[in-house]
Amino acid sequence: MASAHPLTNHDQIRRWAEDRRAKPARVKGTARGKDDVGMIRLDFPGYSGAGSLEEITWEEWFEEFDDNDLELLVQEEIAGEKSNFNKLVKRGSGKTREH
Repeated sequence: MASAHPLTNHDQIRRWAEDRRAKPARVKGTARGKDDVGMIRLDFPGYSGAGSLEEITWEEWFEEFDDNDLELLVQEEIAGEKSNFNKLVKRGSGKTREH
């Protein structure tokens, strides 16, 4: 069983993502107005986000992250390999979980 843990620190999140070559992104078509970013995600190269995700700046991503009181639930490794597992959840709901 691999353990996932929550991250809220911007520097830690950015390091975790960049270590996996992930970029900050939003789901196309989810913005609700000019100043709304919409639903945020991390876009990993070679995965299915190419058609539905649009790259945004880290500043935009973290603003939406903080405004919505989110934390990023991540897994470091699985079966000895670097894991890309991540999930955005409401802060406080992502206590360490076994997967």
